[in-house]
Amino acid sequence: MTNNSTRRRFLKTAGVAGVAALAGCGGGGDGGDGGDGETTEGGDMTEGGDMTEGEMTEGDTETRLSWHAGGTGGTYFPLSNEFKTVVEDNTDFTLNVQSTGASVENVGSLASGDADFALIQNDIASFAKNGTGIDAFQDNAVENLQGVATLYPETITVVTLADTGITQLSDLEGATINTGDLGSGTQVNANQILESVGISDYTEQNASFSQAADQLRNGDIDAAFVVGGWPVGAIEDLANTNDLVIVPISGDNRAAAKEDASWFADDTIPADTYTGVDEAVETIAVQAMIATNAEQPEGTVESVTAAIFDNVDDLSIKTDFISADSAQDGMSIELHPGAAAYFDA
Repeated sequence: MTNNSTRRRFLKTAGVAGVAALAGCGGGGDGGDGGDGETTEGGDMTEGGDMTEGEMTEGDTETRLSWHAGGTGGTYFPLSNEFKTVVEDNTDFTLNVQSTGASVENVGSLASGDADFALIQNDIASFAKNGTGIDAFQDNAVENLQGVATLYPETITVVTLADTGITQLSDLEGATINTGDLGSGTQVNANQILESVGISDYTEQNASFSQAADQLRNGDIDAAFVVGGWPVGAIEDLANTNDLVIVPISGDNRAAAKEDASWFADDTIPADTYTGVDEAVETIAVQAMIATNAEQPEGTVESVTAAIFDNVDDLSIKTDFISADSAQDGMSIELHPGAAAYFDA
């Protein structure tokens, strides 16, 4: 049942002429947070949504910022819309939040200038900036990528249903696995983990979190990798209608994954995070972060950063983790001068 000819399809072929072209992938993904390739309703040319592009003035284009998130079934998208609210309430900027395939695709959008800000994983940021780690960035460093702030742990969640009989990673041998959408950090992490623990015989599917949940319900796949801050909406919905199993990444498997990929950290999904999962599950995590590009004016980045971190109390998602005090923990790339001006003040 192996699908070795395609399981590295994205990573082997992206090559990064590649990186900038990823900005046009559309079609959604995971990665921290998979998606459906949509813009938010609030992402029109103005807050009222009644100004056409042809009517925009030069001043308008300077205050309208593109923010690339992730999928509607993960954490990036709803959190980005909360950032949109606090930025628009506290600055003169308007954010157009876009649902995307997340981390790898978002790096391409930042590299090309199609995005002004984006949410990505700290491991993907390091790969991109240094031109290493995965084939998509190998010897193709994204030199204009810069960091703004780290946000919260992105938990690696391996999801299956009770009737599959899968309870441990070794049970994934020969399985059909959704590793996340093409262009997502989820796909990168999933393939890294499977390789580290010695799983080589599997059929890879690539779709968003929400689509993966439907695939599990329909019996089209045996398991799915999801990367995002718990609780992930798509998993919550699945748990409400099906008997869910979260497969642990623990013991020797955890040690092997961390040995091969130093950016992974220990993490635990608390008991009762999802309906029917009444015991804590050990796993690993990466870190979600806000990134931008070097072309963004220092004042723009400082204003957006200040709006978010001066108003954390107005957020409702991941507030146990997001703070100015921890916003440089795990920062894996050079900080944008505008972000540095805020955090050093």
